[in-house]
Amino acid sequence: MKATLVTDGVYRLSANVDNILFEGMWPVPAGVAINSYIVKGEKCALIDGVCGWDGVPETLLAQFGEMGLSVDDIDYVILNHLEPDHSGWLDAFKEIRRGFAIVTSERAKPLLEAFYGISDNIRLVKSGDTLDLGNGRVLAFEEIPNVHWPETMATYDTRSKTLFPCDAFGSFGSVADDAPYDDTLQEGQIRFFEREMERYFANIVTTFSVATQKAIEKTKALDVRIIAPGHGIVWRRDPGRVIDTYTRLAGYAKGPARAEVAVLWGSMYGMTALGVQPVVEAVESQGVRTRVHRIPETSISYVLDSVLQCSGVVLGMPTYENKMFPPMAAVLDEIGRKKIANRRAFRFGSYGWSGGAQKELAEIDERLRMKWDYLEPVEFKGRPTGDDIALLRQRGVELARSVRRWALGTES
Repeated sequence: MKATLVTDGVYRLSANVDNILFEGMWPVPAGVAINSYIVKGEKCALIDGVCGWDGVPETLLAQFGEMGLSVDDIDYVILNHLEPDHSGWLDAFKEIRRGFAIVTSERAKPLLEAFYGISDNIRLVKSGDTLDLGNGRVLAFEEIPNVHWPETMATYDTRSKTLFPCDAFGSFGSVADDAPYDDTLQEGQIRFFEREMERYFANIVTTFSVATQKAIEKTKALDVRIIAPGHGIVWRRDPGRVIDTYTRLAGYAKGPARAEVAVLWGSMYGMTALGVQPVVEAVESQGVRTRVHRIPETSISYVLDSVLQCSGVVLGMPTYENKMFPPMAAVLDEIGRKKIANRRAFRFGSYGWSGGAQKELAEIDERLRMKWDYLEPVEFKGRPTGDDIALLRQRGVELARSVRRWALGTES
């Protein structure tokens, strides 16, 4: 990719990465952009390096020449976040550039030592501290802990009014050389990144929704003209749009979310599967959209995205060895760990010799404090009978109506 000018004195350097599992677990079929930024005054600061994956440091080094800079021009490396996709370049960088100072938060210091063996030439900053680069270019720092690691901070260029929030306001999705900004994209392209943002948020940020809401309030207190995140596109025409999206997504964690229902189902021999379509049809008969995922065939990445955005959840799974169908138990455990709470829900499923899935479901809900509100479950021995199917349809209608009232705020 090419280095591009964000605004006067601020440059964006990026590398697209694909064919990976992000954080070792999240699929990124459309890739992901990893962004660094150069801010120039009399001195130069590099904000957020990048990962050390093969070819990525070389890609970024090549972009220095496009700006008429060399690595020796970098006086400061500002690390908003120490996760290695933003700091992994340090190993390579410190071999070719000596004498630069690292600017980061107090909580980041032990990670610098643990990850990269760096313990000196570190300038620790906290909320309200500044760094004067000269020529009227002053950077201000704001701690935004747990978005999404405890040491995270944001950097704000007081001259251009550009916010560099690292993972906050980021998204999945590779970025084209000629269109890395919202004002160089068509509306359909922006919507693509917003969809990638929704899954990114569900996978990476949801657990820390409360901390994210606090960070958003700090952002609103600044005069932000441009938002330049560590992943995805830069927002310089309408930064309020990405702030609004993150505000909405952070609010979904505790609900309500959209007036939609996520249908998660798994089946061993096709008997539980017989109940899926009747439930889906019943929910949709009430004008409520469904998002249907088979477990374990669907990656948890996409399941989390749907559950975060839906106010209702249907769980269809058989009993297995007196407990829940194991892949479904694993999915629910991850949903609970992500702190997606207060959903309207309904469970159904088949059993053979005995039931037991409902007991484990209740245990997971209590252990992870999910506080989901469940309709009466429907369990059937073997195949569902005609009466079972009728009851499944009835529950689907009940759930859809409850979800719609809750999400639209029309409950009495």
